[in-house]
Amino acid sequence: MKRFLKVIGWLSLLGIVLGLAGAAGLWVYIRQIEGELPSVTELRSGYDPPQVTRVLARDGSTLAELFTERRTVVPVEDIPGHVKLAVLAAEDASFYEHEGLNYLGIARAFIVNVKSGRLRQGGSTITQQVVKNLLLDHQRTLRRKLKEALLARRLEQELGKDEILGLYLNHIYFGHGRYGVEEAFRFYFGHSVRNASVAEAAIVAGLVAGPEIYSPRRDAPRSMGRRDFVLGQMREKGFLKESAWSEALAEPLQLAPIHDAMNELAPEAVEVARKLLLELEPERARRGGFTVHTTIDPRLQELARKSVRANLEAYDQRHRRRAPFHAPKMDRRGKLQGDAPPLFQGTPRFDLHRVLVGEVVRVDDARGELVVRVGTVRGILKVGEWSRYAPGVKKASDFADPGARLRVSLLAAPLPPPAPGPAATPSEGSAIIDDAVPLRLEEGPESALIALDVRSRDVLALVGSYEGLPGALDRALQAKRQPGSTFKPVVYGYALNSNRFTPATLLDVTPEVFEGKYAPTNYEGWTGVEPLRLREALANSVNLAAVRVLREVGPREVVSFAKTLGIVSALQPDLSLALGAYEVHPSELADVYAVFASGGISTPSRLITSITGPDGVEVKMPAPRESKRVMSPEGAYLPTSVLSSVVDHGTAARAKSLGRPLAGKTGTTNDAKDTWFAGFSTDVVAVVWVGYDDGKALGSETGGSAALPAWIDFMRGVHAGRPATDFPRPDGIVDARIDRATGLLALDNDAAALSEVFATGTEPREYVDAGAPLPRDGEVLANP
Repeated sequence: MKRFLKVIGWLSLLGIVLGLAGAAGLWVYIRQIEGELPSVTELRSGYDPPQVTRVLARDGSTLAELFTERRTVVPVEDIPGHVKLAVLAAEDASFYEHEGLNYLGIARAFIVNVKSGRLRQGGSTITQQVVKNLLLDHQRTLRRKLKEALLARRLEQELGKDEILGLYLNHIYFGHGRYGVEEAFRFYFGHSVRNASVAEAAIVAGLVAGPEIYSPRRDAPRSMGRRDFVLGQMREKGFLKESAWSEALAEPLQLAPIHDAMNELAPEAVEVARKLLLELEPERARRGGFTVHTTIDPRLQELARKSVRANLEAYDQRHRRRAPFHAPKMDRRGKLQGDAPPLFQGTPRFDLHRVLVGEVVRVDDARGELVVRVGTVRGILKVGEWSRYAPGVKKASDFADPGARLRVSLLAAPLPPPAPGPAATPSEGSAIIDDAVPLRLEEGPESALIALDVRSRDVLALVGSYEGLPGALDRALQAKRQPGSTFKPVVYGYALNSNRFTPATLLDVTPEVFEGKYAPTNYEGWTGVEPLRLREALANSVNLAAVRVLREVGPREVVSFAKTLGIVSALQPDLSLALGAYEVHPSELADVYAVFASGGISTPSRLITSITGPDGVEVKMPAPRESKRVMSPEGAYLPTSVLSSVVDHGTAARAKSLGRPLAGKTGTTNDAKDTWFAGFSTDVVAVVWVGYDDGKALGSETGGSAALPAWIDFMRGVHAGRPATDFPRPDGIVDARIDRATGLLALDNDAAALSEVFATGTEPREYVDAGAPLPRDGEVLANP
C-alpha cells in the first residue's frame, strides 16, 4: 500500500511538473505569438479600406463608380439602430456583453471540430471577425485562431463597442461585389442605409451568413426565409417589438432596378475626372472614397451620343459602309475590278495604332467571328460588337464573305512567332486560332461633339467616339485636326474687332498666286468672280476672300488674337492660316466660338466643378484662368451677326429649320478629310467634327452634309421647349441701308437695298454711284 501511495505521489509530482512545464511552454508560445501580432490601435484612426469613387453629373446622378472594392464607408452613428440590431441578432446577439470572445460558442465549435477531425466552425464573435478581416489572413489553423483570440481581447481594450461594430458593418462582404452596408442597401434597395426599413435590414443582415446563397436577386424565396428568421431572432432577443415584427413580416420584397453606372453615357468625362483625381491626389486616389462633381447634363449627354451615332450611321448608309461586305470582283485575267483597297503587307505593329486593310479568310457562324489576315498576323472580329455596320445581323456569314477586304486596327500586340520546330501551324480554316489578335473595325468615320453653356462655359455634353467606351480615344479633347473654314471667323473676327473692316467691306474673290507660291481655290463651290461683301464671303465660305483679309490684317496679329480666344495649339503666321491649315482640338474651337456668343468674354471651359475626399474635405482644385474681355461688345456682335448669315442663307442653311437665331460656320478640309460645324445659340455652343482617324477622304462630303446634321439634331433637342431669343445687341451698333453690290449707302429709291449693322463710326459715308465700276484689281476696300 505504501509503495502504491509512493507511486501515486511520484506520478502526481510528475503531473504537476509536466503541467507546469506545459503551462510554461504555453506561456512562452503565447508570448511568441504576441510578438507577431499586429497593432490594433491603427484601426481607430487609420482604417482606410478601398472605397468607391463616384463621378456625378450636374444634377447629382451617377455617371460612373470607380473602385477596386465597391465600398462606401459611413460613420457608425449614421447607421440606423435597427440595422445594427438586425446584424447582431443574426451574427452575435451578445456582442455588447462579451469582451471579444464567446466562450460558449468556442466550446461548441471545439466539440464540432474534434468530432470532424478538422476545423469546421469558428465560434467567432463580431470582434473576432473584424480581427480576421482587417488584421489577419484567412488560414484555418489553430495558430491563427489563437492569434485571433488574443487580438480580439486587445481590440476590445483599445476600441469601444460602437467603433468595432462600425468597422464590421463597413467592411464585410454582402454579395455581388458590394462591401459594407452602404453599398449593400444601394445595390439591393436603391437607397442609403440611412433610409433602411426593418425588413430590408433583416434581409441585408441575413446575407452575412452566405452572400451568394441568400441574395434576393438570385433566390428571393430563400432570402425571404432568411429574413423571417432574422426578424424572429430580433423579436426573441427583445430587439424588436411585436407590432414592428408583424409589420416587417408583411412588407413585400421590393428590389431596386439593377443600374450599372458605367453605361456608356459619359466615359469621356469620367476619364477626365479620373486623371485629374490622380493628378491632385496621387496617393489617396487609388484607395477611392472621393466624389467628383462634373458639369455634364445627363439629358444633353445622351442626346449628343444619339445625334453622333445617328449621323455616322447615315454616312455609312450613304457610302455603302454597311454589311454585307463582299469580296472584290476579279476580271478574266485575275485583276481586281473597281477601287478595292490594297491589302497590307508585312507584320503590323500595335504601337503605331495604324488603320490597315486585311482580308477575311474564315467565317465562323458558331462563334460569331471573322478571321482576318492582316499581313503576317491573323486577327478576330466579333460580329456582335460591330452592330453599327450591321444592325440586326447575328451570323458572321451575313456580315462578310471570305475574301472581303476590311479596314481594321489592332487592339493588342501580336504574339511573337513560335520557335522553329516540328509543331504544326494551325491553318486558316482550323477551328481554333490561339494566336489571333482582337481587331477593331474601321470601315466608317468617327466623330466628336462638345457643347458648352455660353454663360458659365460648363461642358454640358462631351462625345469623343461612336462607341463611347471607357478608355477609348476622346476625339473632342485628345485629337487634333485641321479646322478648315471653321477657323475663318477668327480671321474675320479680328478684322471686324479692329474696325478696319465691316460686314459691308467689299472683298476681291478672283484667283491669285499669293507671295509667288500660295494659290488657294474656292473649295466649297463658289464660282463667282464679282467682289463680295464680307458678310457674303463668310456666308458662302469663299477662301480667296479670307486669305486677302488675313494678308491685310497680318498673320502674326491673327495668331496672337487666336490665342486670346482660347486656341492653345501651335499656329504658324502664314496665309494658309486663313483656311484652317493648322490642327486644333474641337474643344479649342468651342472655346473660341463661346467668346463670340458671350459678347467678347474669354473664359476657360469647365468640366470638373469640385472633388470631395473620403474625409468630407474638398480637394484643392487648380486655379482656373481668369475670365477677361478680349473683344469689344461691338467687335463680338459683328462676327456673330455675320455668322448668322451662314445659317440664314449660306453653307449651313439647313440649320434654319430650327426656327431660332443661330450662328455658326461649316468647315471642310482638302479632300474632305475633316468636316466640321461649329455654332451657337444664345444659350449653347456646340462643335461637331467628322472624319477618319487616319485621314482617309470622306468622299463627296462637306461640313454641311457630314457634320451639320448631328449639330442640328443635338441643338433641336437642346432647345426643345425653350423660347427663341435673339443675340443681344450692344449700344455701339448702328444700322445703315446699303447697296447690295457695293456696300455703300443705298439711294432712297433702291428697292433692293438691305440693312446692315456697323460699329458706330464705321458705317459708310458715301452713297452709291450707279455708274461707277466695281473694284477688280484684287484690293480690299475697307470701310467703303
